[in-house]
Amino acid sequence: MYGGVETGGTKFVCVIGEDPQSIISSARIETAGPAETIAGALDFFREASRGGVRLDAIGIGSFGPIEMRVGNPRYGLITTTPKLGWSETDIVRPFEETFGVPIGFDTDVNAAALAEGRWGAGRGFGSFIYLTLGTGIAGGAIVGGQLVHGLGHPEMGHIAVPRRPGDAFAGACPFHGDCLEGMAGGSALAARFGRRAEVLTGPDRKAAIELVAFYVAAGVRTLVYVAAPERVVIGGGLGSMPGLLDAARAELGTQFAGYPGLPEHAGAVFLVPAALGGMAGPAGTLILAADAAERDTASPLQGSNPS
Repeated sequence: MYGGVETGGTKFVCVIGEDPQSIISSARIETAGPAETIAGALDFFREASRGGVRLDAIGIGSFGPIEMRVGNPRYGLITTTPKLGWSETDIVRPFEETFGVPIGFDTDVNAAALAEGRWGAGRGFGSFIYLTLGTGIAGGAIVGGQLVHGLGHPEMGHIAVPRRPGDAFAGACPFHGDCLEGMAGGSALAARFGRRAEVLTGPDRKAAIELVAFYVAAGVRTLVYVAAPERVVIGGGLGSMPGLLDAARAELGTQFAGYPGLPEHAGAVFLVPAALGGMAGPAGTLILAADAAERDTASPLQGSNPS
C-alpha cells in the first residue's frame, strides 16, 4: 500500500492506494504556508495509520524547481520557486522523519508523465512528452521508456518562444518575462484579461484560446525539434479548454512550415489530451512510491541502482 502527495500552488492532493482504480482514501488540502500545508498532509497519513493502513512507501510529486539529486545537501528542497513563501522548503524530510518509509521524490509533471505512460495517453509509447497548462506551464519527458533527468529536471515552461505578431504583453514570469509560461500560463492570461481564463466568455475567451494555441504550438515545435517525441500529451486546466487542442494542432502545422514533414505530426493522434485528467499527478506519485519501495528492498546482488 502506497501513499502519494501531489503538491500544487493551489492545492495538495493526498492519496493512498496502488493505482488509479484502487485508491482507498484521498484528501484535498488548500495550499497555504509551508508549515500549515505540510502538516495537513502529514495528518492525513497519520489518520490512515491510526485506522490500520500500513504504508510501504510515500511518493511526492512537487512543483519546482526541486533538488532531487540524492546525496546533495539540499536534496528534498523546493528551491527557487516563484510561489510566495515556498522557496527553500524541505518537502521530503518531514515525511521521512514522521513515517520512516522510503520516499519517492520528483516533480509533479514527471509524476503525471509516469501515470499517463502507464495508464493513460502515453501508454505504448517509448518516447512522449507530457505538458501541463495551468497557472504555470511545465512538462516531463519520457525517452526510451525512462524519465529525463540530468543536472536538475526539465523546465519546459521556461523555454523561449517567439512573440505572436502584435503581442506587446511584457510577460508574467518573474524570472524571464516572456518565456512560454510567462506568455501563456494561467497567471499570464489573468494579467492580460483581468480575470482567470476559466471564467472568460465571448471574444475574450476566443482571444485567449488563440493566444495559448500560438504559444503552445511554438513551445511544442521546439520540443519536437529537440526530443523527437512520438506523442505530446496535454494536461492541466487550460489544456482542457474547449477548442484549444484543435487550434494548437492547426497552429503547430503552420509553425512547422513543412519541416520535418512527418505525416504523424499532422494527425489528431500526435497532440492529444491527457487521459487521466486531474488524477495523473496523484496517480503518478503512487508510481514514485512503488519505485522507492523497490529500490529500498533490492539488494546489490540484484543489480539495484539507488541513484
